[in-house]
Amino acid sequence: MATVAFNHVTKAYTPGTNAVEDFTLAVEEGERIVLVGPSGCGKSTLLRMLAGLETVSGGEILIGGRVVNNLTPQQRNIAMVFQNYALYPHKTVRDNIAFPLRMLNVMKTERDERVLKTAQLLSLETVLEMKPGQLSGGQRQRVAMARAIVRDPDVFLMDEPLSNLDAKLRVKIRSEIARLQRRLGTTMLYVTHDQAEAMSLGHRVVIMREGRIQQVAEPQILYQRPANAFVADFIGNPGMNLFQSRLLGVDDGKCLLGFGDRQLSAPYPDDVRGERLETLLHQELLIGIRPEALVPRDEQGSTLIGRFEIDEAEPQGHEMLVYFSVPATVVHGNIDNLPAAQRMVARWPLTSTAKAGDRLDLAIKDGAIRLFDQNGNAL
Repeated sequence: MATVAFNHVTKAYTPGTNAVEDFTLAVEEGERIVLVGPSGCGKSTLLRMLAGLETVSGGEILIGGRVVNNLTPQQRNIAMVFQNYALYPHKTVRDNIAFPLRMLNVMKTERDERVLKTAQLLSLETVLEMKPGQLSGGQRQRVAMARAIVRDPDVFLMDEPLSNLDAKLRVKIRSEIARLQRRLGTTMLYVTHDQAEAMSLGHRVVIMREGRIQQVAEPQILYQRPANAFVADFIGNPGMNLFQSRLLGVDDGKCLLGFGDRQLSAPYPDDVRGERLETLLHQELLIGIRPEALVPRDEQGSTLIGRFEIDEAEPQGHEMLVYFSVPATVVHGNIDNLPAAQRMVARWPLTSTAKAGDRLDLAIKDGAIRLFDQNGNAL
């Protein structure tokens, strides 16, 4: 295993258009890093530059402390698992797994031993003589992983390896990937567009947007303390409710916030000092509230925000999503394009009897409000 470092890495396909912009990240030995973001944010380009499949326009990439910008993929001792498996259809599973060892001129005795050991690690020993076309999607993905593992690389690279699998199988395989990486201790960089994969797999998660890092943190930090409104909306399903607001006053440990045609008095957010808030008096802000922080008024430790009518209640099997219309602009999706719809969503237990058309008091759990400045940056 090895460390990986990106130092101010940039990738430009055409002059003035950067797919990756000034990307800097240090990955520790044995760490599992997940890159996640919308399509076109540059995450796969980064992985391909690390693998040597794309050239670097600026900056340096280091593996194990060695600059690899000018090294071929074969010289980097990395192994990559692709979305489409990239297996040889005319070769058996055994030969597919053994292929990189053949390219390295590993002796047949050692090669057979390593192939069998790797196959057993991934429960493939019973299908070694089959060809990829005879396997299920999950088995083919395991073969692709085995072919990467058998090389004993310094770094594993995985580019959306589960996107071709059904939802149930994705959950199973991602837990196997985490188990294998812990067992092998190999540094891993994993690219996905699925935030559930990112949050469950990553020791740290890198949120990207338009080629730039938005935040790097452990999954719970991303969820609880997003660095900006983009991260707040992107992480979580559904994302954080975001409302345009204005800071009207600060007094005795509480802040007074404009909330549509009414005012909301709430304790200071845990991560914002009163002195900082006072400098923002009468400025435009964004209020952020996670769906689970919106509760019926009968719950203790909460602040009433008013009575609202339920637009829709959606059972989700283990929970219920409850939608309300509110007199404030709610941001869903891209915060740069505020929709006309003024809605917010709450996450309640499935035991709730809420239904469309009901009117009820709604409250926010104390300490659950997050504040962002008019540029979307967390205060």
